[in-house]
Amino acid sequence: MMVPQALSYARIATVPVQYGLMSSWLPSALYALMGTTKGPTSLISMLTAEAIAELQGEATPSQIASAIAMMIGIYGLIVGLLKLGFLLEFISLPILSGFISAVAITIILNQLDSLLGEPNVSGDTTAQIQKIFQRLPQANGYACAVGFSSILLLAVLDQAGKRWGKRNKAIWFVSITRAFIALVVFTGIGYAVNKPRGSPDQFLFEVAEVETEGQEPPSVPTIGLLSKVASQSIAIFIGSAVEHTAIARGFGNRNNYVADQSQELTFYGVANIANSFFHAMGVGGAMSRTAVNSACHVKSPLSGLATAAVVLVSIFKLAGTLFWIPKATLAAIVITAVAPLISPPSVFYRYWKTSLADFVSSMIALWVSLFVSTGIGIASSVGFNILYVLLRQVFAVVSTTPDPRSELAVALDEARNIPSCTPVDSRIFQFTDSVFFPNAYRMKTSIVEEVKTRHAPVFNSAEGLEAERNWSVTREKRLAKLRGRAGISDPAALPPIGLVVLDFHKVNHIDTTACTHLKMMTSEIRAYGGSGVQVRFAGMSGYVQQRFERAGWCIVRGDDTRGGVDEEQVVRSYRNAADAVSAPRLHGSSTQSDGDDEEPKRDLLAQHVVQEEQV
Repeated sequence: MMVPQALSYARIATVPVQYGLMSSWLPSALYALMGTTKGPTSLISMLTAEAIAELQGEATPSQIASAIAMMIGIYGLIVGLLKLGFLLEFISLPILSGFISAVAITIILNQLDSLLGEPNVSGDTTAQIQKIFQRLPQANGYACAVGFSSILLLAVLDQAGKRWGKRNKAIWFVSITRAFIALVVFTGIGYAVNKPRGSPDQFLFEVAEVETEGQEPPSVPTIGLLSKVASQSIAIFIGSAVEHTAIARGFGNRNNYVADQSQELTFYGVANIANSFFHAMGVGGAMSRTAVNSACHVKSPLSGLATAAVVLVSIFKLAGTLFWIPKATLAAIVITAVAPLISPPSVFYRYWKTSLADFVSSMIALWVSLFVSTGIGIASSVGFNILYVLLRQVFAVVSTTPDPRSELAVALDEARNIPSCTPVDSRIFQFTDSVFFPNAYRMKTSIVEEVKTRHAPVFNSAEGLEAERNWSVTREKRLAKLRGRAGISDPAALPPIGLVVLDFHKVNHIDTTACTHLKMMTSEIRAYGGSGVQVRFAGMSGYVQQRFERAGWCIVRGDDTRGGVDEEQVVRSYRNAADAVSAPRLHGSSTQSDGDDEEPKRDLLAQHVVQEEQV
């Protein structure tokens, strides 16, 4: 998988394709030591291409790309060592959806000239669209045939894997290696039809013309070039760091280990700085490669050594073969890889229903990134979000109450049903302020950690047997540290978790990012404590409840006794926390899950941010 991706992403970055291979072997080797950041990604490649276009004439594309790799590595190292990873939370999910969609559309536009065999299609987004249609009569029919055949092959293998892959391991393996299969098939065709023609000018269609005799000797980017790419590298760092940490969180939740955000950024920085010495472009974590590792039940980062070996063999021994890869096939691989990154209209419609501010910020990120630049797109959308938060504080609404009694009298009335003590299998969490994009992840993490600290897990496939656990022990160390702080000496004596109550009576605003993180929180708690764990809301205003419902939550009143309600699919809402705790449990409070039949739910953030296919 790494070889076709490295070649394809080098094309996106507008550097010679052999530099994609040179960018891939060292991060894969470092992965064995650090467990992170394995190779080029479509997002980094696209943002690098933008910077190269702006700095044309200052240096060669490969030199600019390696300078960018060093700068994003420096940024990552600084942010990671200073534990400033929380700053990335100011990039809300709607902004990220718009930004990623714009990048994916731009990548596809940049590949259409190779797919269609059209000459000299370049410029900004508007100019590219015009030239693509204007030059359709000049399209190369042979290139079109190769390109669309490649897309068809990739799509068929992908759908076959989705339909029959779970039942048939051979089909699953063919599906996840479809990019490699396409390269082999169409490289053979490229060699067969073009080799007898001699000169590249006589070829029926363009080929990659990979020319490398091995790894170039290491060198250091010049100070002058580093200073010129420093500003462009900020947007590249922000976009790639958010993508990288989102993937780490997602698969950490899926495979039951903890991904430390600051540690991830530190290793991200080290990998990029080291890689920049070898004429390489920036690297990060990619959804497709991580997904394949997860699906193959890879338990150790030592798999990176095997990947590095394959890439090195390609650099030193297969250059002659890689020369004949059709550019149309590389374009097809790129297009099929990034097309799923484009958020469908239904996603933006959900933002519209949930929060107008979220919708506007996503539109700013989408259209400004698409038609102006990605850096300005990120900056303007984040700036809008910050301005919106400030204006909400300036124009805060003072509410009135129809109850003439004092707060004390009301509190005493509401306290009549409070149990004498909270059940040992219950936890009550009270939000003291609004929940939205800057604090949503931190609040979600705090709740989940408190549950895991004070309660024992119910055995399920997420916990797994000791032999099945991942190499990472960060989660266990973190949990042991938290229990030590809480004075818990015997974790075996902890009660299971049966009920979690979230008290919203002080919350007057919630956004899409918060709704998503709280949904993830519910999934994580049920994966830890069993499917019988109940999550209940209390003290929720009509405005906040409406936001949840628009975001896709199914919320019913606590006293709703209608039949046919699936308690695992709904959340019950009560007047106050006392009612939520004292209300009867509608089914077992803590049940054992079904072992291997229950697969941990994947982190919704990773699905939401990066939906890249397994190329």
